[in-house]
Amino acid sequence: MSRNKSNLINRRKFIYGTGMGVALFNILPGSLVRGAESLSPNEKINVAGIGFGSQGGRDVDEVAGLGHNIVAMCDVDEVYAAKEFEKYPNARRFKDYRVMFDKMGSEIDAVVIGTPDHTHAVIAMEAMRRGKHVYCEKPLAHTIHEVRELMGASEKYKVVTQLGNQGHSSDTIRRVCEWVWSGAIGNVHTVHAACGAFQNVYSQISNLGKVNEKQEVPKGLDYDLWIGPVQFRPYSKLWVPWNWRGWMPFGGGAIGDWICHVVDPSFWALDLGAPSSVHAEVTDYDPVKHGLTYPPGTKITFEFPANKTRGPVKLVWHDGKTSLPKPKDFPADEKIPGIGAIMFGDKGMIVHGSHGGGGCHLLPENLMEQHSGKNAPAQKIPRVKGHAWDWANAIRTGTKAGSNFGYGGALTQVGLLGLIAIRFPGQTLNWDGALGKFTNNRAANAFIVPEYRAGWTL
Repeated sequence: MSRNKSNLINRRKFIYGTGMGVALFNILPGSLVRGAESLSPNEKINVAGIGFGSQGGRDVDEVAGLGHNIVAMCDVDEVYAAKEFEKYPNARRFKDYRVMFDKMGSEIDAVVIGTPDHTHAVIAMEAMRRGKHVYCEKPLAHTIHEVRELMGASEKYKVVTQLGNQGHSSDTIRRVCEWVWSGAIGNVHTVHAACGAFQNVYSQISNLGKVNEKQEVPKGLDYDLWIGPVQFRPYSKLWVPWNWRGWMPFGGGAIGDWICHVVDPSFWALDLGAPSSVHAEVTDYDPVKHGLTYPPGTKITFEFPANKTRGPVKLVWHDGKTSLPKPKDFPADEKIPGIGAIMFGDKGMIVHGSHGGGGCHLLPENLMEQHSGKNAPAQKIPRVKGHAWDWANAIRTGTKAGSNFGYGGALTQVGLLGLIAIRFPGQTLNWDGALGKFTNNRAANAFIVPEYRAGWTL
């Protein structure tokens, strides 16, 4: 067998093996890991779930699967969340998280937040203010101001926090970091990242004409609580309970939903921090006419300045109709990631999928042989048993979780800068991370701090 053919087979095996491993890592239900650890009563954490009809429920299940106590469950929609309520008959049920804290505050050690993006900040802040550890689904918050306030509060109140970008606890993201740090692809200068799926979920332009249709609030839903701190809009089944991600008052479109998964490996490996500028191009979208929803396609370019360990990095985000470009000399038998990224260095590239760099491999093919197996770089990052495990273990040991709000908040901020940029397509917005504002566009700064409706504060 020729050396080239052998390399090709090894690459295929590696892609398949790591891809399947990360897929299992991310879908493993709590019932399969239940009993994985034998905890004494003193080691068990009393956890409340807030917003668990969908992903939040899976997060709660994972925590329960580790042997911890689910003592309270809170959701504004008792019908949508009914199946999760039934799983935990001994947990007290609530609709309003504030009432839950008032009645059970002393019985709750930590909370898992799985509500829509626009309510993350007020709930997480209230929990931390009361001394509760917090696991919050991504993105951390809905606006840059909220993110930065939560980052500061997590340090002020000295609680253990974790962003729900589950792949951050995978082995593959650690492999990507160690490849970069060992110089496997040389100096990294460019990253192309993408989410080409679910276009009809994130862009709701076809439904803009229906948003003012009068509709009855479903039985069991407290819509006023669902709206929470943002400006009130009459109920619409277009955004409750699930399609809210495509509507900008509540969600962040494709970039808000996916950047914390897809860009996480680059953000960690390259210590990206805050960009110095962001420039958005949009497809079939007018921010004045269509600004209530997300574009059908975006290409958003972030420029990150050099730091002490690397040169400047350009990160280009693609979603919807805007696909990740296929690099020159890319293997003819390999598809570019539909959801994933390519990191370009001066010696080669790393290709990976979502959720912690699933299916990560090196190109050209001879790099895989040079930097895997017995030739793999030394493991510099401790491996962990799972994302919820990492959070719970940090609570038990008084340490920090891997994607704590300091890290996860900075990662979220990149996506939120992109969300502001799509409102000013074709313009380069210069960002001052230290001051937390744009230096060349006053109108863009108006989107940094949210205007809460009466009765709500952060």
